[in-house]
Amino acid sequence: MGLVFSSFGTFASSHREAPLIANDPLADNTDLYAFRSPDDPNTITIIANYIPGEVPFGGPNYNTFGENIRYEIHIDNNVLTLGDDIVYRFLFTRVNEDPSTFFNIRLGLQNLKATYTCEKSTDGGLTFTAIVTDGPVPPPNIGARSIEGGAGLATTYDALMAAAIVTASSGEKVFCGPVDDPFYVDLGAIFDLGDAPRKSENPRDGLGKYNCHTISLQIPIDMLQKDGLSADDADDILDGDFVIGVWASASRPSMRTLNGDGTESVSGDWIQVSRLGMPLTNEVVIPLGGKDYWNSLTPFTEDPAQYEYFYNPELGLYMDDALFGGAVPQLSRLRIQKNSLGAYGFGNGQDGLYALKGSSAVAGTALDDAIFG
Repeated sequence: MGLVFSSFGTFASSHREAPLIANDPLADNTDLYAFRSPDDPNTITIIANYIPGEVPFGGPNYNTFGENIRYEIHIDNNVLTLGDDIVYRFLFTRVNEDPSTFFNIRLGLQNLKATYTCEKSTDGGLTFTAIVTDGPVPPPNIGARSIEGGAGLATTYDALMAAAIVTASSGEKVFCGPVDDPFYVDLGAIFDLGDAPRKSENPRDGLGKYNCHTISLQIPIDMLQKDGLSADDADDILDGDFVIGVWASASRPSMRTLNGDGTESVSGDWIQVSRLGMPLTNEVVIPLGGKDYWNSLTPFTEDPAQYEYFYNPELGLYMDDALFGGAVPQLSRLRIQKNSLGAYGFGNGQDGLYALKGSSAVAGTALDDAIFG
């Protein structure tokens, strides 16, 4: 997922999209957002969400970040080098402060209480430095008695959320915790052979009233720009020196052992089990037989054998010009197919779809002269 240091943002989504990760929700990337911060235009906000379909009232074992998982946000800010340039790594631990009760919160104590360490690498992941230790994760909003009552934490949920926004030793603001899932998608319609928008009824928010867990960073632009420059130094909004790529991942140790006393132990190398960058790629572009394999790769080690799924995405076969043509005139002429877009270059410094500017095929779209300028 690419981002220019402008007012525009980029977004992605992926919920339970592959067979293996569907069985490991704590490590499942759901969304990735990157945008210029509306409250501080000198910073970029990056949000990586995990754990799809959380039921907010899901006691007694409420969802939180998993142990033995590396949650990572990766940033590429130099087109001349292959690989990540900046990596933020999060490792969580959980403790039961009151194991004598089945309640999550009681008498000022919390079970399954999570804290985290955030480490930062500026050399592509070769070395890491801790920038947050014992970072707080707010508890789930169980209810008034548990949060506000004297037999609970005797505080407010707003106060717990505010206290979880911390400033890293290197200057970034960090928040990790439960939030309402912000993504809107009609999952039922999409996976009913692409019945979106629904032909017979109104669309439904398939993620409405569900939660997820977010890792949020607010990072000064000069920390992300490869030469330490601020956004004011850019020639224009398409200045290649001010473009970054962002993706997120989760990894687990390769070996998990279930012990006879109810505990578990892990060992072996860290194996990537989930990733998210470009919107909906693994959800609706990669076919079922290739999804787990795609999750194991990085943007720098992708398999060219999977490129065909991008040239002719299956979902496009079920998209109706009569329905989508109103939003995207002459959609069929602009579909992402090898024979229609193969002549356009999208590399750094190339013109992309600019050659279509002024064509009747793009009337009413962002490339229309009346809109593009």
